[in-house]
Order: sequence, then structure tokens, then C-alpha cells
Amino acid sequence: MTKQELENRYINREVSWLQFNARVMQEADDETVPLIERLRFLGIFSNNLDEFFKVRYATVKRIVEAGKQGKSELGGIKANELLDIITQIVIKQQSDSLDILSKIHKQLEAENIFIINETGIQASQHDFIKNYFVQKVSPALVTIILSDFVELPNLKDSAAYLAVKLSLADNENQYALIEISKSMNRFVVLPEQDGKSYIIMLDDLLRYCLDEIFDIFDYDNISAHMIKITRDGELDLESDLSKSFMEKISDSVKDRQIGEPVRFVYDKTIDTVTLSYLMDKMKIESTDSIIPGGRYHNRRDYMDFPSLGRTDLLYTKIEALPVKGLSLSESLFKSIAIKDYMIHTPYHTFSYIVKFLREAALDPKVTTIKITIYRLAQISHVASSLINAAKNGKKVTVAIEIQARFDEQANIDYAQQMQHEGINLIFGVQGLKVHSKMCVIEREEGHKIKRYGFISTGNFNESTAKIYTDYTLFTTNQKILKEVNKVFSFFEINYKIYRYKHIITSPHYTEKAFFRLINAQIINATLGKPAQIRLKINSLSSYKMVDKLYEASRAGVKIQMVVRGICCLIPGVPNMSENIEVISIVDKFLEHSRLYIFGPDNDAQIYISSADLMTRNILNRVEVSCPIYDEEIKQELLDNFSIFWSANVKARILNETQNNQYKEKKEPIIRAQFEIYDYYLNKLKS
Repeated sequence: MTKQELENRYINREVSWLQFNARVMQEADDETVPLIERLRFLGIFSNNLDEFFKVRYATVKRIVEAGKQGKSELGGIKANELLDIITQIVIKQQSDSLDILSKIHKQLEAENIFIINETGIQASQHDFIKNYFVQKVSPALVTIILSDFVELPNLKDSAAYLAVKLSLADNENQYALIEISKSMNRFVVLPEQDGKSYIIMLDDLLRYCLDEIFDIFDYDNISAHMIKITRDGELDLESDLSKSFMEKISDSVKDRQIGEPVRFVYDKTIDTVTLSYLMDKMKIESTDSIIPGGRYHNRRDYMDFPSLGRTDLLYTKIEALPVKGLSLSESLFKSIAIKDYMIHTPYHTFSYIVKFLREAALDPKVTTIKITIYRLAQISHVASSLINAAKNGKKVTVAIEIQARFDEQANIDYAQQMQHEGINLIFGVQGLKVHSKMCVIEREEGHKIKRYGFISTGNFNESTAKIYTDYTLFTTNQKILKEVNKVFSFFEINYKIYRYKHIITSPHYTEKAFFRLINAQIINATLGKPAQIRLKINSLSSYKMVDKLYEASRAGVKIQMVVRGICCLIPGVPNMSENIEVISIVDKFLEHSRLYIFGPDNDAQIYISSADLMTRNILNRVEVSCPIYDEEIKQELLDNFSIFWSANVKARILNETQNNQYKEKKEPIIRAQFEIYDYYLNKLKS
């Protein structure tokens, strides 16, 4: 390949991620999606974008500021050029999202739901709004008066502010900032009138009450426009040896609030004098992404848009199904001792995981419990079960990742609570995040110790389990669980590298093992045998993995991939990837499960995994991929993939154009997430 061909064989990771977020925005624009759910998808789109700027844009900006080009890491694009590309894409996406929001507002009005601003307040609503302001808003209000002689206080990361300009009687301007408090609901529901629902955003309620806020000033005119600043979200750990690791993480989380700005978003109707004044005060630089936006920012709050009791404008909630052979009213250990079981949340209830841990906490024969924790629910039954076990004298070991991005403080709080209860905490491995999802317990049976456990693709989090799709394997396969136990030993003795025959672990073996599995299919293809690879993952950004899949494609291996997010591979290119097809499914639930299938159905090696095909998952994290040996579960996973691949609703084709084209709808109409639910429903009846 020429140098140009080498550089053009990948899609840039950041650009690919932005196209994933465009798929989220497509859901907001899809009129088959219930109306309030569409607003919530806009909230997810906005929240995703905030995190993107805190992490990915900030990383590229650091490359620029270090005087590097970063072309090899960035798919052949210079870092400074990539910053411009990102900004232009985001400006276009923000504009599109505002158009979508406007359409949704009109459709809400057709449903007698009106989102009004300060100019649309009726006389009958005046008293309610003024009372609401005095009683609930004013006491919590943070208003900053700006001055040329006083340094601007540090503005909070991702907080929205109303930038207020007061034209004073002496032809001077006075500026101020009002923080839109996260402690208050962004959407204020007004009393219903004549069967019509009314909502005013907190921002507009504040605009309506500006006279009360600034009544000490003598001004001729007052205006307010929204601004928002996003800061670098990278944690910078200090080297102070006197501090514990938890203290360093906690201090670093606090320091995020004073991190370098990476994005400045403003209401494009703001006057240039005010904008210039604010940018100067905030020290916004040319390498920051400066985005002219609409009247409202922090649209992530739409994720919590009130339902107003309108269930007809929401997705119908599914009833989580039981798993045939597993009962929440009987011992799970007895069932799992006989055979392996798989739960697939949210189609199956997450309660099996909590039940398993509660049973382990109470069972006198259970001696030890070991588990990894990445992200816990705000109120975690998993954590309370582990604490219960410790109170009952079990030896409980928790490998908790307190560097789980944006959940650091929550994990620190739980870690301190568990530590207080006598749980043995392991804070990961230096230089590696613990991202594996596994639990192993030891139980005395006769004169022997028998292991029971589960390995999962998802976090042990009751809240996200309702909307994230994940697989969890319950097993008493002693060979697998013995190796899971070795991973816990590695946490405590990092210099010792263990060998595994069954599970695949990062950082030492994932790349080699996956290459070996791919090579086996390449050999089959060259021998004229059936050769097939099927992957369901969140992201593919490892260039080495992309190149290996290109090699398999050139050898004639048929490759099908379902990739939710980033995909740096370009499918369907002659002499490079003509045997590779990629689709992406974005729908009601967030597709989070990772499934690896190597070989045709009758000879398939199948793994569920915590790892995506990203460099960080392969080389910089502790991950576990677990083989599936039970024939019934293997068939279930093959059936699942077949449903995903056959989907022609909510499935987009990923290709070089990156236009998120939907797959053509043909009979039968297949919406994967709905079909999967019906699949499990039918299994219960069989």
C-alpha cells in the first residue's frame, strides 16, 4: 500500500464517535419513537457531547498544545486539523438538533403540552411563577456580579449560566452571571388549564424574574443569554506520598472543576460586545471549540423531561422475564450446580444477581466472596448484599475501580462504606483500570471447596440494567472459576502473570488470543473450509485489530459486525474489506453486550466479554472474556446474533460515507430488541 492508502484505511475515532452520536440524534428525529422519548434522546445526545469534549476533544487539544501532530494515533489526520473538523461537525449537529427540538415542540402542542418562555406567561400563571421563584428558586440562586477589578470566579464545568447585561443610566454596562442550579428541576410544571399542560424552563422563569434579582441596580435595559463552558475531564493524580490513593482520586475529581476549558457554547443572539467581554474574562483560547448555539444549553436535562402522566407518549415498559429453571424464591446455588444459566438484561430481571449475592451472604457454607465493581447504582443492593455478607463473617474481597470515569466520587463513597464494614478492598492495578465484570464465591461442600460464580459483560448496577443490554453467565464450571480466581490473585500480586486455558484476559492475552482465533478462520478460508467471524461490540478503534480483520477479509473470511459506537474499520472496500459488513443498532435500550463468535454455527467458539476492540481494553485494562461451553446457551447466543443481524428497523449500515443510512425495510419487519424479548418469551412457553 502507498502511504496515502495506509493513512486512508481507517475512519478517525473522534469522527466515528460523532457519527454514533448522530445516530442517537436520529432517534430524536424518528416520528415512530414516542414523543417524550424523543426529547429524552436529545438529552442523551447532549450529555454524550459533553463527555466527548471533556475526554476526547481535550485529549486532541493536549496533543496540539504539546506541539505534536498525532497523525498515527488519529487515523492520518493532523491534530490541529482534527480540532477544526470536530468543531464544524458539532456546529452542524447542534443546528440539526435545534431543528429537531423545534419540531418536537410543535408536536407536543398538538398533544396539549406547551413549553412556554417568559414572553408566553399568562396573567393566570403570574402568581404561581412569582411564588415559585420566591420560595424555591431565590434561596438557592447563585448570582455573580462581574467587575474589571475582580477576577472571575471559576465557572463550574458543564454548568449553564445566564449571562446578564444591564444598561445603566450613566451609559455604562454592568455584567453578571446567574448559575442554573443543578439542585433544582430544570422543568417547572405549571398548573394545568383547560386540559392543557404547561411547562416553563427554569432559565425562562429566571428571565421573567430578572427585575427581582437585580432590583438594587438602576438600569434602562436588561438582557440575558445562556453560556456554558466544558472543561478537560482528565484526572491528574498528584505524587504526594502522604496521601492515600482514594484521597488523590478525590482531590483530582475536585480539580476537574478548574480544568482547562475545551469548549465554549453561547447563545448566538448575544451581542458581540458582551460575548467579547465574557470570552476575555474566561480566557477562552483559539484551540478551544467555540460553538454558537441556541437559546438553551445543557439539553442533557431533557433526559429527565417530566412525563406528565402521559404514558401514551412513552415507550411501553417491558416486564422483565424469569429464566426457565431459575427461581427467585428458591436456592440459585442448587440450580446453578446442575447446569449453567445465562441472563440477558433488561429482558431478564437483574434480581438474579442480587439474589445470588444475598444467598451467598446468608449461606453458612459460603466462606469467601470476591467481586469486581466498576459502576454501582446510586442505591446499590449489590453493595448492601456484600456488606451483609461481611457482617455474617464471610471474607469479602471487592476490587473496586475508583477511576471509573465520572463515577469516581460515587465509588469512593461506597469504598469508604465497605472499608468501614471490614470488606477487603483492592483499588485496581497501577496503570490499569479494572473493567472486568466477575464474581466468584467459595462454598464448603463435604470436605471440599466448590466455586460458584458469574461473569458478565455489564456493570453490576440495578439502574442501568433496566436500559443496558448485557449478558451474565452463572456457572459452577470449576475450570473457568479457578481461572477467575487467578485474576483476583493478580490484583493482589501484580508482578505475577498467570496462564489461562479457558478465559481470555487483558492486558496480557487478549490481543494474542483474538489474533489466534482470527488466524484459525484465515486458515479455514485458505483451505476452502467455511470461515466466519461474528462480533457484537460497542467500539472498534484498535488499528491492529482493524488490520487483522482486513487480513481475514482478504483471505476470504466472512465477517459480520454489530457495532454500536465507534468503528474505525471501513467495510466493503475491494481488496481490503470486501468480505466485511457492519451495522449499528440504536434503539430503546442501549446495546452494551459484547459477543464474539469465531467459526460457523456447528464449530463456533463463543465468548462473552467485558472488552471492546479498543487499545485501552486490550492493553490498558483488566478485562475478561469468558468461553461459553453449554450447548443450549451457545445456541441462544447464536440465535441472538442472528436476530441482531437480520434487523431492518433501527439498524444502520456503517460504511465509508458515514451517513448512517438505515437498512432497507423488507418483510418480515424485524426490530431486534423487540424480537429478542419475544424470543425469550417463547422460550418460557416451550
